[in-house]
Amino acid sequence: MIVVSSLREAQDQIARHGASHVVSILGPETPHRTFDSIEGDRHLKLTFHDIVLVAEGMLAPQTSHLDTLVSFYRTWDREAPMLIHCWAGVSRSTAAAYIAKCIFEPKRDEHEIAWELREASPSATPNPRMIAMADELLGREGRMRQAISDIGRGEDAFEGTPFILKL
Repeated sequence: MIVVSSLREAQDQIARHGASHVVSILGPETPHRTFDSIEGDRHLKLTFHDIVLVAEGMLAPQTSHLDTLVSFYRTWDREAPMLIHCWAGVSRSTAAAYIAKCIFEPKRDEHEIAWELREASPSATPNPRMIAMADELLGREGRMRQAISDIGRGEDAFEGTPFILKL
């Protein structure tokens, strides 16, 4: 099970669901924090801004970030839930959750997974740059990008409501 939340909700969601692993995706100006019961190698801390295009003074998601994320997913035994969070729980974390579902359910149609994400979170607006890089990395031949484009932008929200994606 994958739990997605904002930074503000992360510790409560870890405790509520008994998460054993955490992916934190925050901008350079936001310090990463530690969480009760989550030890070093079970907490992936990625640092980049929630942007699509490279912009001066901003740190865009890089292929190396996605390589690290995919490698981390492959070390998770899935016996206990994983929590994925970003600042608001709307864009970077929902992209990371969609990528995880595509990795762990490789035979499933990317559009089905995207619509499952939309049903779980009306505000989910996965970062398109992260999706495009993962699509290439996973050899999905544009299907991930198209699926996320097809579900469209989520509802406006300052902070997403925590949600669960089952594996």
